[in-house]
Amino acid sequence: MKPSVSRLPLFQSAPGVIILTGLMLFITSFTAWGSEAEAIDRIPHFHGALRARYELATEGGEERFQMRNARLAIDGRLSPAIDWFVQTDLCDRGTMKILDAWGRLEVAPGLRLQAGQFRLPFGTDCFKAPSNYLFANRSFIGKQMCNVRGVGAKASWSWQMLTAEAGAFNPTSITDQIRWVKTLAYAGKVVVKPGAGLSFAAGAETLVPDSVRINLLGASAGWVCGGLTLEAEYMNKHYVNNRHRAAHAWNFFADYGFPLKAGIFNRASVQARYDGMTAHSDGHRDKDGALVTTDPARNRVTVGATLTYAWKTVHCDLRVDYEKYLYHHGVKAPSLDAADKVCAELVIRF
Repeated sequence: MKPSVSRLPLFQSAPGVIILTGLMLFITSFTAWGSEAEAIDRIPHFHGALRARYELATEGGEERFQMRNARLAIDGRLSPAIDWFVQTDLCDRGTMKILDAWGRLEVAPGLRLQAGQFRLPFGTDCFKAPSNYLFANRSFIGKQMCNVRGVGAKASWSWQMLTAEAGAFNPTSITDQIRWVKTLAYAGKVVVKPGAGLSFAAGAETLVPDSVRINLLGASAGWVCGGLTLEAEYMNKHYVNNRHRAAHAWNFFADYGFPLKAGIFNRASVQARYDGMTAHSDGHRDKDGALVTTDPARNRVTVGATLTYAWKTVHCDLRVDYEKYLYHHGVKAPSLDAADKVCAELVIRF
């Protein structure tokens, strides 16, 4: 039997067609924009990040090494109005992945159209790359609740302190680009940076990982003042027709960095984080058609310290974290990945 698909009226295909048609007409009205007369550096730029780690499960004494990331990216600009980006992970715990591959066109000052494969424009913590993580492991928001790349297109607009972006994407994973579908995934967010180190973001996303549409809402606030960084984020995930209890997740962290002269290291920082989530489903069904609870409710406290060597385009972090997991009502950790541990990692970006 073919599974039924629930839809939100706001996210039907017809509005998407109208928006896309209007956007293409708008593009044609700016043929003079992005004149090739301007000098442009067309030489591609290479950059990457290596992240190797050691983990110790504190309860049972199990341990392991991982090559967590070996990312390599290349980007370039073909004209003042056209740029592109490709990123791969050569070793994500032994697996090679093509993460991003997109082209972007600036059709008017501040207005860009991007198409290809990239992260859906929703969430804050999920946009932190391995090269600039503050903790060895991502928050529950950045990993379980909102960790989606897709194939599609988006439009973004920036004006003074405001940036807004929205797009439409295949509802399938990035490894399944052949299937024809009758419903798409959509995402969008708005970011405001009023100054004084403050930033605020809010957005929405709607997905169909299997057959049940999932709608997400999220908001975050951040403040950077000297060496101090504070950030808070909340996310709600609702399953259409109440196919699973709504999931909530939160993330609060503080990071304080200061100059240091110790061997090759020239900076040190300390971090603390409190994050948590209620019972969560990634949207996939069991053999009876019910959504599976993939993550039990939990909270976590993380404390850590980082030594940094930074010089020009080279950046190296030596980090140690301790993670304490707190489960509700005596629930056991589903795996050692979600249990108390010490993480030590070396991160090099260039």
